[in-house]
Amino acid sequence: MLKRKLIGVVVGVGALIGGTSVTYADTYIPLISKGFQHQFWQAVKSGAEQSAKEHNVRITFEGPETEAMVDKQIDMLSAALAKKPQALGIAALDSKAAIPLLKRAQAGKIPVIAFDSGVDSDIPLTTCATDNLAAAALAADKMAEAIGNTGEVGVIVHDQTSRTGIDRRDGFLNEMKSKHPNIKIVSVQYGGGDHLKSAEIAKTMIQANPNLKGIFGANEGSAEGAAIGVKESGKKLVLIGYDSGKEQKDDINSGLMAGAITQNPVGIGKCVVDSAVKALKGEKLPKKVDTGFYWYDKTNMTDPKIAAVLYD
Repeated sequence: MLKRKLIGVVVGVGALIGGTSVTYADTYIPLISKGFQHQFWQAVKSGAEQSAKEHNVRITFEGPETEAMVDKQIDMLSAALAKKPQALGIAALDSKAAIPLLKRAQAGKIPVIAFDSGVDSDIPLTTCATDNLAAAALAADKMAEAIGNTGEVGVIVHDQTSRTGIDRRDGFLNEMKSKHPNIKIVSVQYGGGDHLKSAEIAKTMIQANPNLKGIFGANEGSAEGAAIGVKESGKKLVLIGYDSGKEQKDDINSGLMAGAITQNPVGIGKCVVDSAVKALKGEKLPKKVDTGFYWYDKTNMTDPKIAAVLYD
């Protein structure tokens, strides 16, 4: 039986792919994330590293400095493919821009696993992600409850090109339209996930809409930026966030932010590597893996189930 030679020194025996014997000790799986500036991505990386250790595979985890750098992410993806990996993980900043390179991976029989943010293609064998439409709908319900189910609300989103940006925006807007018709969305702005830019957007939004009752920040940078903007404006608004991290937890404990949706970033990271290894073994994968989400606020942050998915 033919043996497939993997990168580095080969030790141990893996699975069978198309009748070819494979070894896993130095199987290389690069993971290209959307960024590195948020604690969320460090938690995803931690989960991926845990799974890599369990499966005895080698991973790398990288992303551009900011989540606005689509071209840089594409360059990273191209460089990773040039190293001829055995599998690949991608959290796409743009749901379409990565597709040509992913077609190259498919042609090279490299299994592609999407995580956090999928692509508009069936090339990824599965997508490990939060159900962002449902999670953002829950954020809308919590906002409606907090402002008395009537009034004006603004939304700050990290982008309008990734699946997470699109789905969190639409999940929030659609829930408000269908369930809370007395709430008016007065502005939807995009801050690139940058907390300073998002803070400026929040201040401008507050100034332009004196009757504004609340702001939803659709990721860690958007939510923390909104909190900074509200604090600097001196206004008292209802803030609903998304993701976790020390700043958001501090803001919730202080009362500046009402609460937020937390994902399960460690679980997302583990899911990517677990799925890649299953694909290399020839196992069939579901098209999506819902890694779960929770609402958290000051009342439940110490609940063991919630605390386990919050991160610093």
